[in-house]
Amino acid sequence: MRYQAILVEKRDAVCYLILNRPQRGNLLDMAMAEEIAEACQQITDDDEARLVLLAGAGGIFCCGEDLEEYRRGWGGAMEQRRWPPARQATVALAGLRLPIIAAIEGDAIGAGLELALCCDLRVASQEARFSLPQVAMGLIPAGGGTQRLPRLVGRGKALEMLLIAETLDAAQALSLGLVNRLTPRGDALAGAEEMARRILERAPIAVTYAKESVAKGMDAPLDQGLRLEADLSIILQTTADRDEGIRAFLEKRSPRFKGG
Repeated sequence: MRYQAILVEKRDAVCYLILNRPQRGNLLDMAMAEEIAEACQQITDDDEARLVLLAGAGGIFCCGEDLEEYRRGWGGAMEQRRWPPARQATVALAGLRLPIIAAIEGDAIGAGLELALCCDLRVASQEARFSLPQVAMGLIPAGGGTQRLPRLVGRGKALEMLLIAETLDAAQALSLGLVNRLTPRGDALAGAEEMARRILERAPIAVTYAKESVAKGMDAPLDQGLRLEADLSIILQTTADRDEGIRAFLEKRSPRFKGG
């Protein structure tokens, strides 16, 4: 499919999803959100894809939603009771079973931070900034920010960011666990690619199940999460990759996983 607001490219088993309106701060509008949803479906249908990298073009991740479109009602979306762009894009991203790594240069503001929160891992440059400023405009986040942020950084700090519309720098984000790693300016994508390379060395089914166990277990009581973990672990006992992993460990060599 030919996209206008994003770039989608697959290199080996890694799918790159790049927000591509840098002249507008990679603002999220309805057209971009719909393309992100289409791209996520394309990735889901690709049996060879194993990991997704989300980034923004032009040294900017995403500066938020297009407020002019927001004011107009997203092209009639409010009258039609359609989801706003942030909701539509984040639901699509969060629905991916593959690991997602965000490479964050510049600002991840508003909907931009909500997109990053949908990712499993976040690599940011040392000059990145993070904020959910919607209450300063009489709004609240519409793309899961009020739910995902406290699960990641804790209730108190999340409320501070939400109620005061506080902006965090990269060092603060790292200390809170909002991002996993920092890189020099301009190297966030390279840092994310290095992380991706290491994940791709692991057993594909085990990686997928590890993400599923954490994602579903976080939203369930502990006993249910433990039951899910046990069920997925039992399934993995039947895979050829499990045998290869144990054999490689005993033989002191690198495993050759095939995803089966």
